[in-house]
Amino acid sequence: MEISLFHGIRITMNFNDRVPPHFHAQYAEYNVQIDIIRAVAIRGFFPARQLKLVLAWCELHRDELMQNWELAQAGKPLNRSNPLV
Repeated sequence: MEISLFHGIRITMNFNDRVPPHFHAQYAEYNVQIDIIRAVAIRGFFPARQLKLVLAWCELHRDELMQNWELAQAGKPLNRSNPLV
């Protein structure tokens, strides 16, 4: 489910994902998974500039992301997070 969209980057979280807590980011043909707690890419590839934006956004929204992770694990609707401006 999409939880944010900014600078052409789509942020999603899936209900059936496994630990570590993470989210997915998509930009053009690139896909990356970001560990929420450590704010690092754990799978995939992103252009450097867009990766920096996503990691900065992750730092700013870590608490919200962890709340959404818990909701996703419980199969409950996720909350939207403000985009990076």
